[in-house]
Amino acid sequence: MASQQAAAPVRVLTGPTASGKTAAALLLARRMDLEIISMDSALVYRGMDIGTAKPDAEERRLVPHHLIDIVEPTQNFSAAQFAVQAARCIEQVRARGREPLLVGGTLLYLRALQQGLSDLPGADDALRERLRRRAAHEGWAALHAELARVDPASAARIEPGDTQRIQRALEVWELSGRPLSRHFDSAPQRPALQLHVVSLEPSDRAWLHARIARRFQDMLRAGFVDELRALRARGDLHAGLPSMRCVGYRQGWDYLEGLYDEAAFEARAVAATRQLAKRQLTWLRAMPQRLTVDCCAADSAQQAVHALLRAWAPGS
Repeated sequence: MASQQAAAPVRVLTGPTASGKTAAALLLARRMDLEIISMDSALVYRGMDIGTAKPDAEERRLVPHHLIDIVEPTQNFSAAQFAVQAARCIEQVRARGREPLLVGGTLLYLRALQQGLSDLPGADDALRERLRRRAAHEGWAALHAELARVDPASAARIEPGDTQRIQRALEVWELSGRPLSRHFDSAPQRPALQLHVVSLEPSDRAWLHARIARRFQDMLRAGFVDELRALRARGDLHAGLPSMRCVGYRQGWDYLEGLYDEAAFEARAVAATRQLAKRQLTWLRAMPQRLTVDCCAADSAQQAVHALLRAWAPGS
């Protein structure tokens, strides 16, 4: 029985930010006995609720959620850690007689599940601090140019403004002596999972951009700035941490530092979220084995639910 559970495909609901994944997942939870495993790198952090659009208490009461609020924002949480914990959650959910549903838009996490894990070195805080100091002095464009010299494949995939991924790629290069792209090409440490992926994607980018802007305004009305102030008042966080580099939090930190006013904060955060959505769609379009649903459709949640229910049908 355990081997059959391990071999059974795992259903995934993904898509760019603000595409309606949470609504579709909750709708599906009304149709079948499932538990949600978050596949979102921002939802792992405690105290980061409003700016991450974290499921609220009522939504989490309706259906069990996993891999949310599991680390402090001072800590690192890697794709390797996610893959290990997600696999454990899948086994535990199925042992309870329920079905797991992975929900989220962190495509590096999805890739780790689809392709298995390569032997990547862990985080090195001292090296990351050195890279941050270099970036402050030389600029992230210089570090991206360095990455292009040592790992052109990764540099071509990572945008010059994506500071977190530039830092990680250089960290892997310095710690292992091998480009990050070579690590991904190497044999995985643990087998990949068999996944059935349904992706909410827009037929109209302007529709998604408008939704992103509305959602950020809702976050501001819900107290996002107060949440940012509380995080900054802790005294143990800084702008270089992966948690504080999440979209919205990075721009909010600069706003609280007085680098620009609230209107500019909103404009920069919305622009950064749009860029995140663009990167997510680029990743998704490189995944041919996925079923897409137009998130612009009025009944997109219902369509996603039907697609996922078909995935559970015998012989699927």
